[in-house]
Amino acid sequence: MDRFISTVSNLFTVFGICVLIRILLSWVPFSPMSRTAQAVLDFFRDTTEWYLGFFRRFIPMAGPIDLSPMAALLVLAVAKRFVVDILLQIG
Repeated sequence: MDRFISTVSNLFTVFGICVLIRILLSWVPFSPMSRTAQAVLDFFRDTTEWYLGFFRRFIPMAGPIDLSPMAALLVLAVAKRFVVDILLQIG
């Protein structure tokens, strides 16, 4: 059971890192890029857009700054803690 809990916790962490990379990539202007760079960018966009898009629908932009990724990371951290605590109580 400990291995399962660790795996679930690590999945939350990996997804959070993907969200952070996506946020950082949004700050970098890209000129026409190679297929490899485009594939990497598309991977992070496709992996996280469903989650970030949910928060963008409810949190308006503050001028040019999008605050929804901060809320998304906060909710992800709370969900991770909640799920891991429940799994620890069960197991």
